[in-house]
Amino acid sequence: MLRQRVFAPALATSTRCYAVKPAATAPGAKKKKLGKLGPIMEKKVIPVETDANKLVGYVCGSNYLKTGQDVKIKPDAEYPDWLWTLNTERIIPLDELDPNTKQYWRRLRKMALRRNNQLSKLKKF
Repeated sequence: MLRQRVFAPALATSTRCYAVKPAATAPGAKKKKLGKLGPIMEKKVIPVETDANKLVGYVCGSNYLKTGQDVKIKPDAEYPDWLWTLNTERIIPLDELDPNTKQYWRRLRKMALRRNNQLSKLKKF
């Protein structure tokens, strides 16, 4: 009986602390789109550099920090010679590679791993 008198008034005056529903948005405001797994992230528009002098003289986008500048392009003579011999055209087929090189065996191993992964994905009967 004593418990009812002590705790009952406290329970009667307590308020529930449920999460408040968000207020109605303004008529001109955009609503977030909902997908199957929740709100869909909207794509950010990234500004594109249009200044021709900057595009020719700098590597645009190389500065990922908030402060600083992009890397300035140097004359070709300041870069090492091996840079100009890199293959940028196409991937060399396995048949054209020399079997006595690491590149050949790495490519062969990579192809074998891919083949085994594809075979393991097939239905087993």
